[in-house]
Amino acid sequence: MIHTARALGRDHDATMDAYAYLLEQLHRDDFRRLRGYVADGRSKFTTWLVVVARRICLDHLRQRYGRRQETESPDREAHAARRRLVDLLAEELDVSGVADVTAEGNPEAQLRAKELSRTLAGVLAGLEPRDRLLLKLRFEDGLPASEIGHVMGFTTQFHVYRRLNAVLGQVRAAMRGRGVQDSEP
Repeated sequence: MIHTARALGRDHDATMDAYAYLLEQLHRDDFRRLRGYVADGRSKFTTWLVVVARRICLDHLRQRYGRRQETESPDREAHAARRRLVDLLAEELDVSGVADVTAEGNPEAQLRAKELSRTLAGVLAGLEPRDRLLLKLRFEDGLPASEIGHVMGFTTQFHVYRRLNAVLGQVRAAMRGRGVQDSEP
């Protein structure tokens, strides 16, 4: 079963996710799928299990990335880019490096920095996934607006800047609503 999950997975994490999903689905409804095997002499249990496992792993991929449309280009790079976008949307933003503690030995400043970081993480978690992706591409990955526009489907780089300013305004308003007036810890 792990071999089947590995055949459809791109990396170790994807393989383990597919394998965990496979085990969960086989366990579902008191092992209904496994009990559905009928020994009729046409195939061995192991062959049947590989087919079932492959179908479950394909269901997992389709659930995560959607079905590939016939109208989509057969270009593998475009399909891979779509998968990377979905994976990026699922990732959490890393806000650990946001607060710069100037007084490294000052416990009060460290506590304020941690509270600021925790508040910011909470605000970012409340954003739409597309807005989190926008912030991640711009501030963590450092992509230029033109490339972000191409990846996320914005018409021009100016639309990227406009959306980025709107999202940052939302973040500032949410931070003020939580009692944070400035970015200093």
